[in-house]
Amino acid sequence: MPMTTASSFPDKVPVVIAGGGPVGLSLAALLARHGVACLVLEADASYCEGSRAICISRRSQEILGWVGADRPLVDKGLSWVGGRSYFQGTEVLHFKMPSEPTERFAPMVNIQQYYIEQYAHAAAARIGGVDVRWSARVTQVRPQAAGVDVDFETADGATHSVHTDWLVACDGGRSTVREQLGLQLEGMQYEGRYVIVDIEQDTQRAVERLAWFDPPSNPGSTILMHRQPDNVWRIDYQVADHEDPVEAVKPENVLPRVQAHLDMIGETAPWKPLWISIYNAKCLTLPNYRHGRVLFAGDTAHLVPIFGVRGLNSGLDDAGNLAWKLALVQQGHASQALLDSYSVERVLATRENIAYGAKSTEFMAPPHHGFALMREAALRLATVAPSVRPLINPRQSAPIEYAGSPLNQPERAGAFAGSAHAGLPAPEASLQTLQGPGHLTTLFGTCFVALYFSSEPDVPATLQQFAGTGRAGAAALRLVRVAARGAANADTVVDALGQAWQRYDAAEGTLYLIRPDGYVMGRWRDAAASPAPITAALARVLTETPHE
Repeated sequence: MPMTTASSFPDKVPVVIAGGGPVGLSLAALLARHGVACLVLEADASYCEGSRAICISRRSQEILGWVGADRPLVDKGLSWVGGRSYFQGTEVLHFKMPSEPTERFAPMVNIQQYYIEQYAHAAAARIGGVDVRWSARVTQVRPQAAGVDVDFETADGATHSVHTDWLVACDGGRSTVREQLGLQLEGMQYEGRYVIVDIEQDTQRAVERLAWFDPPSNPGSTILMHRQPDNVWRIDYQVADHEDPVEAVKPENVLPRVQAHLDMIGETAPWKPLWISIYNAKCLTLPNYRHGRVLFAGDTAHLVPIFGVRGLNSGLDDAGNLAWKLALVQQGHASQALLDSYSVERVLATRENIAYGAKSTEFMAPPHHGFALMREAALRLATVAPSVRPLINPRQSAPIEYAGSPLNQPERAGAFAGSAHAGLPAPEASLQTLQGPGHLTTLFGTCFVALYFSSEPDVPATLQQFAGTGRAGAAALRLVRVAARGAANADTVVDALGQAWQRYDAAEGTLYLIRPDGYVMGRWRDAAASPAPITAALARVLTETPHE
């Protein structure tokens, strides 16, 4: 159903986002949460059709939670923790992702992409300051010394122009913005194709990632299945190299293959097709995600294989990384150089995602006969040798370490054990808060957070300067005491289960500085005795430079 759109447009806005898909709409909501108004221009008339990206990681759920879009997602979506793989009808792998009873989010939630777009859009509207225009196609981009002029065309054929301080390109793999700037994605793409089918069918089968290699129903093919809300199955199956992609997606060729597979696995309820598409894996990225006043995110910046579900999840991580930095720059709290760290960190993340995705693709869609032989050998061995089964693991999406980030603060060698060091997402923990049971990650996503581990009733005077910076939005700093015992209050949480102290390798007086996107920026022992490095770390980001 087409969305309505007002006829008048602003002449100037702080941020224009080209593309109103899940990344663009989520970024808009995040920017609004930080107090930055933006205009979203989406060429389509409404949300996407078909399931598209369906597996939402724990990290992505946290990011959507920063704008209040997590609750509808969790309520509607189907949570899962693992999956099964079969070779010619024999189970060869049963994997489970890390999960615990006290967790805030499941490792994965299955939900159609159009719901993510809907929830992000609703969050942006609820926060305010976001103007979403449908049927508005960007046609020309003209970078200026102090901003960007953007031309776009509306459904009535009229052309409009808007000036923006910053343009963020989230307009997909065939990006007009990228083309306008003469930029090209670099990398490779695989020839192996998968047909994607959504069908509606009632089932009682558990929610898992299901994979069949060379199944009796479709010999020589690979088939993936995921349950989705609304009694929808998502089915992906590999087509032979010699098959014409145009013919491959015709219903008369798709439906018999789907029926054969449903018959094989015993799903006998009536069903109907909803959506059919075709896909081949791509490992492509821009070498830099910032070009002056134009920034790139999501599929516009990078295309990664669907295997391991790194596509939309990496795009949402782009939005989470970029939003707070762009807000600080736009509001005059930081220099434009901070945006270079967005490119450094997210390009590094993309290259790692591509490396993992390529390994998964080479197993799921072997690029030549040699890979096919190795895969078959691994699968045959896995039927009798459990030690081989990890080779079949699909390597699900996981947060990327920002190794070497210019924002990471040095630490004294040997001062800490464990993996909660600068450049990694801050670990989750179950806590007691003033409102009752809660989770540590709910503290993140809005501003800098200083986690001070202490069971003393009072915060030392030397750290009181961090209890309030006088700034608002992403520039603010919240000091939270993590106590091992006692009572929670507005500035204290209690680690009754000991998870936070253990996962942060904390001792009395330990302090962690957490970025607004939930990544560890630095950690210090006995912070009260020497708070200067913490002050310096903040000053490195918050330079208080005039608006550029």
